[in-house]
Amino acid sequence: MKKVVIISGASSGIGFATLKKLVSEGHTVYGSGRAEKDAAKIERAGGKPLEMEMTDYSTLEKAVNSVMENENRIDVLFNNAGYGLYGSVEETSIDKAKHQFEVNLFGLARLTQLVLPHMRKQESGTIINTSSMGGKIYTPLGAWYHATKHAVEGWSDCLRLELKQFGINVVVVEPGGIQTAWGSVAADNLQEISSGGPYKDFGERVADGMRNRYEKQDSLSPPYVIADVVSKAISSDRPKTRYVAGKYARPLLFIRKYFGDRVYDRVAMSAA
Repeated sequence: MKKVVIISGASSGIGFATLKKLVSEGHTVYGSGRAEKDAAKIERAGGKPLEMEMTDYSTLEKAVNSVMENENRIDVLFNNAGYGLYGSVEETSIDKAKHQFEVNLFGLARLTQLVLPHMRKQESGTIINTSSMGGKIYTPLGAWYHATKHAVEGWSDCLRLELKQFGINVVVVEPGGIQTAWGSVAADNLQEISSGGPYKDFGERVADGMRNRYEKQDSLSPPYVIADVVSKAISSDRPKTRYVAGKYARPLLFIRKYFGDRVYDRVAMSAA
């Protein structure tokens, strides 16, 4: 059955790859971007652009209302928008930390709240939340980013229990290393915050490592591996509660789970 889908953060990376994949399968896909050029890009790919700023809840409400006016239903919400705030805990302002939570958790939560009444009325729907392998593991100088992704994991588990009675699925996607601009943005944030203080040398090593991995061609998994996972989840009557895909994800999650903190600490630091 062809479905009506909303994707936040749909103008690049995982979101854009997923939009193209779902459009090619015949679904009606609404995607959000933050600039006029993003809307044009989404339209060219066959999607329907939405204006959504994750920290401005009025834009989320307008977007959901617009989809309902046009389609009279919402079958899938793919909460994909997010970014990585890296920098030492000591040097990262609480305002920056709050913004990280506003985008990665509270914006996601508010958009979900707005969609849920319509899915409950339909007695069907699928909520897909982009966590990360970083929702189960941790990396140097990423405390605030990992805090948001660990929160998304627990929040999604509770939501799954709440919504089962209404026939609504909740799925968590845990990408590994995906070839997108995410790493460069995180490295820029890290250098901005921790480039001149007591964590300077450590910060430079971590930022250089992130850039080497994310900017080197074909060093990580392409975004379509996550698009394929999302497609599989929304086409299943009983999707998995979690999907893990992408470079490093499975081995790092295995080490974290079965070898304990001290061994994982050494693995995490070896990349710095």
